[in-house]
Parts: sequence; structure tokens; C-alpha cells
Amino acid sequence: MERQQALAALAALSQETRLDAFRLLVQAGPDGLTPGAVSERLGIPAATLSFHLKELRNAGIVRFRRASRSLIYSADFAAMNALLGFLTEHCCQGTPGEPRP
Repeated sequence: MERQQALAALAALSQETRLDAFRLLVQAGPDGLTPGAVSERLGIPAATLSFHLKELRNAGIVRFRRASRSLIYSADFAAMNALLGFLTEHCCQGTPGEPRP
């Protein structure tokens, strides 16, 4: 993952509603959820949710697919794992708790 991609993902997740939506989609797994189900479970209006899902999609950490007339949103697990890899890329290469020179 490139630095700009990581920054976009972290920026998207730094907002409370988007973080809640993303975590809910992670819990739903690859099957995902409809926007209606996400809206209901989070207790937020559909229009508000639509904006937040768009931001998560633009950040590359959520994807959607069509199933008949419905959209199904799901976490992009490859992107999530790439972000975690980026964040921990140089982990444990020194004495724990001490900054590296």
C-alpha cells in the first residue's frame, strides 16, 4: 500500500459514523450488507449513510456489488490487510518501547 492510499483510508476511518459502518461491514464478512441494513443497525438516516459509504468507497476500503435491485456493501479485506501491513511494516526492529534513531 502506498502512503497516499493509507492516508485516505485513515482519514475516512477517523470519522465516528464511518468507523462504525466499516466495523459493521467487517463483522458482516464477505456477504456484506445492504445500505438499509447498515442504516437500521446504526440508527442513522439513509441519506447520511449514503454520504459515509461513498467516502469509504472513495478511500478504497469498502466495495459494493449489485444483487438484483439492491446494492450490497462489504469491507475490502485485501485493502484492510494492506493498511495493517503498511502500519506495521517496520514493527519490532529494535528494542520495544524505545524510539529508533
